[in-house]
Amino acid sequence: MNQRILLLIGLIFIFQACNTGTSKYMANNGTIYGTYYSIKYESPNGEDLQTEIDEELQRLSRIFSHYDKEATISKVNNNTPVELEPEFVTCFLKAEEISKITNGAFDITAGPLISAWGFGPEDRQKMTADKVDSLKQICGYEKIRLENGQIIKENPQMTINMSAIAKGYTCDLIGEFLQKKGCLNYMVDIGGEVVAKGVNDKSKVWTIGIRKPIENPFANELSAALMLNNRAMATSGNYLNFYEEDGKKYAHTIDPISGYPVQHSLLSATVVANDCMTADAFATAFMVLGKDAGIEIARLVPGMEIYFIYADENGENQVYMSEGFGAMLRK
Repeated sequence: MNQRILLLIGLIFIFQACNTGTSKYMANNGTIYGTYYSIKYESPNGEDLQTEIDEELQRLSRIFSHYDKEATISKVNNNTPVELEPEFVTCFLKAEEISKITNGAFDITAGPLISAWGFGPEDRQKMTADKVDSLKQICGYEKIRLENGQIIKENPQMTINMSAIAKGYTCDLIGEFLQKKGCLNYMVDIGGEVVAKGVNDKSKVWTIGIRKPIENPFANELSAALMLNNRAMATSGNYLNFYEEDGKKYAHTIDPISGYPVQHSLLSATVVANDCMTADAFATAFMVLGKDAGIEIARLVPGMEIYFIYADENGENQVYMSEGFGAMLRK
């Protein structure tokens, strides 16, 4: 047989041996931080990465979960010496940055106020002006700092809760993990915070729904559907988590500055940003700030787009969206 033909056949066998894997879309689901996760990705070799994803999620949970008494954040809150992981430091510094941009509307130290109002792990307390003022003494992002690899508190009773930023950051980190595995198309959803890249199994850009602010937790009506590619999205709202007392409705969003539940017309804030850590934190901050202040701050953040659902003076739901957000809506 001609040597050239033999060489060609040999090269074909080598090529086939190196490309035995067939890409396949996978779907992994589970729980973390007391909520769900849903991860879809195109695995280049058809490999199911569920076990490795769970291991990475558990590693991050041991850093950020306040449900875990051995987690880094729990040790910081209990004033137990602990070596801070790079992920903890990154998240803390981003939280500090966003607190400054939002003039304290985003504040990871506001946990005692949130719990006292009945939206934390502890029983709701009877709130008075004196009680609010007392709790504010152990809250305030400017009273806590990172110094020489340690968290320094002005008051040892201070605690931090990164729930409003760590979910988004975890989405970012899982996205990075998938990319290292060669996954170019994926969608990571942790409790409604989403990172998406590339296309789905139908070769379409990932479509993410934005729920209408309806108090029925089982309702799944959409206000809009967003085409998300190489971006991150987070939504925060008041319409599901609230209680009524003495004829007054108390929303779960607490203003860290006043110490009281917010009273304004904004029902839901959806933020699109270049990373989910940023989107997650700003969505929370905008629910504190309200529509007008939220719009003004969003204009200052490069690459940020917003979709606000608010009640007008007649109690009817209305929508404000930035120009760039409108361009991403599914037609």
